[in-house]
Amino acid sequence: MAKIALITGATAGIGEACAHTFAREGYNLILTGRRMERLEALAQTLNEKYNVEIAVSSFDIRSRQQVVKSLDELPDNWKKIDVLVNNAGLSQGLDPVDKGNFDDWDTMIDTNIKGLLYVSKIVSGWMITHGSGHIINLGSIAGKDVYTNGNVYCATKHAVDALNKGMRLDLLPHGIKVTAIHPGAVETEFSEVRFKGDKERAKKVYEGFEPLLAQDIAETIWFVASRPAHVNINDLLIMPTAQANASTIFRK
Repeated sequence: MAKIALITGATAGIGEACAHTFAREGYNLILTGRRMERLEALAQTLNEKYNVEIAVSSFDIRSRQQVVKSLDELPDNWKKIDVLVNNAGLSQGLDPVDKGNFDDWDTMIDTNIKGLLYVSKIVSGWMITHGSGHIINLGSIAGKDVYTNGNVYCATKHAVDALNKGMRLDLLPHGIKVTAIHPGAVETEFSEVRFKGDKERAKKVYEGFEPLLAQDIAETIWFVASRPAHVNINDLLIMPTAQANASTIFRK
């Protein structure tokens, strides 16, 4: 029987790359995100290429009601989830705290912390019922370090780091693995979303060095998920060679 992975934020970037990687390895997938047309197109591609089963569920992870309703509506045979990849997350703005935008703060906190919690609560309950599972949380170098004007985004990723440790303690008696993956600079839609569609400004973030790619992170997540049952990788920080910490990048 094929294993099942649930991937949040699967419409682009690391989430989409994870979908391809886990499908390649024979997993059936539950893909979630806000853009249904992208989810459906991705599902069709993966089904045709890898002959795996795909369920899609479109909801805003910031809405507890939408998360609960959408996940509860999954058929029972889809609820035996082996791997949860908590990938959905974003950054909004890059301002000093005194000039920060309240709406940006709410969006980051509601997505990066509360959304992760909503999904994790439901899926971890299913995993406890079935006696196994693996939760993989996407953190960031911003959860280990702080950089100028990153204030609230960094705070949300520090929260993910703490939640990852807390989940591991809470779920330990149930044999459920918990892992955090903390990437440095990855060239995805991340900066474009942060700068609210300003493609030129987003492009400059990655100039002068070779950033990580979404597939680099997806392959790392697959490595973590594919370890033997007695092995758990608690915490992994992965950086481009040109990046030393959150704010130091060597650009040619």
